[in-house]
Amino acid sequence: MTDAHLFAIGVVLAWLAGIRVYMTVFGIGLAGFFGWLDLPQALEVTASPWVMGVSGVLAATEFFADKIPGVDSLWDLLQTLARVPAGAFLAAATLSPDGSLGAGALATGAGVALTSHLLKSGSRALLNTSPEPVTNWTASLTEDVATVGGLALVFSYPWVALAIAVLISATMAAGLWWLWRKLFRRRPKPTHP
Repeated sequence: MTDAHLFAIGVVLAWLAGIRVYMTVFGIGLAGFFGWLDLPQALEVTASPWVMGVSGVLAATEFFADKIPGVDSLWDLLQTLARVPAGAFLAAATLSPDGSLGAGALATGAGVALTSHLLKSGSRALLNTSPEPVTNWTASLTEDVATVGGLALVFSYPWVALAIAVLISATMAAGLWWLWRKLFRRRPKPTHP
């Protein structure tokens, strides 16, 4: 693979980590463990049975916690501490043939993971204002499917996966901006003659 392909893969993995960090790490580890992928040296740690076991348990915990309105926002707040550093690591490890993690790749991965994390947690916080749980469950299941689909796509078609991630992020950002303006726009004060 070329450096450009590895860059696209690293960015998409960081983006996925901002949404579902444990599922992303577990998926990469599973693919490496069964030999479906030749992982870069720095990513080989994800194929460790310990890392796969812990990330698998945490992915299952996140799967259920993310379906409960209110709990999902608290979970997102706590997971900021895991998603951003994990995204930084995944991006840098993808670009590192010898196992050394470059500062530029770490910063890029952290920025991408933080962006997708903020879009996800911001949209979920707004959805939690709705009294019914269906939108919350739908959003959560969509994130699960997007993560699994992104993992399946990124190693075969990294540019397609990157384009989809950018499109989803732009759509979410525009939707959040529109909803924020609609909910919190200033009402004109009535003028009295």
